[in-house]
This record gives sequence, structure tokens and C-alpha cells, in this order.
Amino acid sequence: MKKLALFTVCALASLAPICSAQDVIQLYPGAAPGTPKQTYPEQQYFSKAWNTDVVSNVTRPTLTVYKPDAGVNSGSAVIICPGGGYMALSISSEGSKVAEYLAARGMTAFVLKYRLIPTATDATELFGTLWERDRAKLQHMIESDLVLATDDGLAAIAYVRQHAAEYGVSPDRVGIMGFSAGGGVTTSVAFQYKPESRPAFVAPIYPGGEDFRSFTVPADAPPMFLAAATDDGLGLAPVSVALYEKWTAGKKSAELHLYAKGGHGFGMTPHNIPTDKWIDRFAEWLTMEGFLKK
Repeated sequence: MKKLALFTVCALASLAPICSAQDVIQLYPGAAPGTPKQTYPEQQYFSKAWNTDVVSNVTRPTLTVYKPDAGVNSGSAVIICPGGGYMALSISSEGSKVAEYLAARGMTAFVLKYRLIPTATDATELFGTLWERDRAKLQHMIESDLVLATDDGLAAIAYVRQHAAEYGVSPDRVGIMGFSAGGGVTTSVAFQYKPESRPAFVAPIYPGGEDFRSFTVPADAPPMFLAAATDDGLGLAPVSVALYEKWTAGKKSAELHLYAKGGHGFGMTPHNIPTDKWIDRFAEWLTMEGFLKK
């Protein structure tokens, strides 16, 4: 493992500002470093297997910006890493909807399309097939892609910190969050950042990723927020518990919400159970930590 256009439409809903996507930023000038050659074009489509909108075959990472209304801008920002088994990105439930929620509360949000494992067929169906039939192959593919995806996460933080003034945020108030595979990217970033890519906070939500037990918690590690469900269908709940224990053993601030039900990938999709409110708990934590305060 190693380190790692402006269109604005804002409307009012329930007296809270909701902003749609604005800038789309190319994370790297030209081809992303280390990306292997491949011919599969980036695609966005509705996945029947996952019942949500997804993006696949990302080779040129981008940041899509969601700005808050100027009157509520807290001066904080977050990089959002959707999940999808490193083969796809759950771009709505774990991306744009999260960004809209946080932008409405004063945080500038950047949805990161990080590099993915190239697939010639439906990425979500392929992931399911490999999960059922060849997990060793799937794990090998994930480990290779996680290097590139983590580099993209680190580059995204460094970019936003460098251009913070352009977005009305403070360089030391830029955090990162991610879901499932994106949670794995977030976790990897949390252990491997450099001064220029240090996140102000980290929020892995039902994270996957690599075995981090041999990693050392950084001396200046940021506060961590975690949320997962005990009945996670991929068996990932223990990852959140282990991260919480590692962070607190290092005497770093951490908050863990472990729900009895919710499965894997609940994101912003309503299920009429307590996991529907995880994002409210996250906003409360951000407020307590000072990131939603001007």
C-alpha cells in the first residue's frame, strides 16, 4: 500500500437550502498516474442487482462540487467516497444525496469518483458473481485497485486544501468520508496521509478495505465517526468495531454507531428503521466537533 465548468442551481425546500451539483473537477492534469491501459468507457446506469444508480469504469478521477448557500457556509468541506466493491460507485445513495444533505447544513461537499477495477460487463453483477464463486480472485483485484483509489482520496484532500479559498473553506477543515469500499479508501487515507493531505476528520461508514491491524494510528490522527449494522450482509460490522478500538486505544477521538438492523449499503435509502437517521447522528457529531459551525 502506498500514498496516495461552473453551473449553479439552488432551491429552497423546507426552509433549508439544497444545492445541486456545480463544478466537475478533473483531479489530475491528463492521465491519472499509474492507471493501466483499458478500453472500457466510464458508464452511469441503474443497477438492477443493487437497485440504485451506479458509475463504473472510472479511469479519470473527478470531484463533483456541491456548494452550500453563502448564508450558511460553515467554512468546512468533505470529500465523499461512494462504495461499490471497487467495481462501481453507488453514486446517488452514497454520493449526491449525502452531498446535498451536508451542503444544506453549510458544508461544501465534493463527491469523488475514484479509480475502479475495469469491467467489460455489468460491474454490480460481476461483483456478485465473484463474491459467491471466487472471493480469492475478488480480493486480489480489490487489493490492486485500493492502491489507486487511496491515491485518489489523498489527492482529493490535497486538492481541496490547496484550493480552499476558492470554495470559501478553511484548509484545516477538510474531512473525508466513505461507504463500504469508499469507507476502505477513507480508512486507508486515515492511516497514510501526509501533511498536505491530512483530513480534518474521517468517517468510514460500514467500511471494507484491507487489514489495517498492523498499521499505526498517526500521532496527529483526526477524529473519527463510524456507523454500521450488526446484520451487515458482507460481514463487515467487526471492521468498524476494530477501527473504533484502534482509534480509542491510540487515545484519539472516535464515535461508533452500531445498529442492530440495516444490512450492508443502507446509505441514504430509507428503510423505516433507525439506520435512516445515521446521517442526522453524523451531522450532530460534526456540529459537536465544530465543523458545522461558522
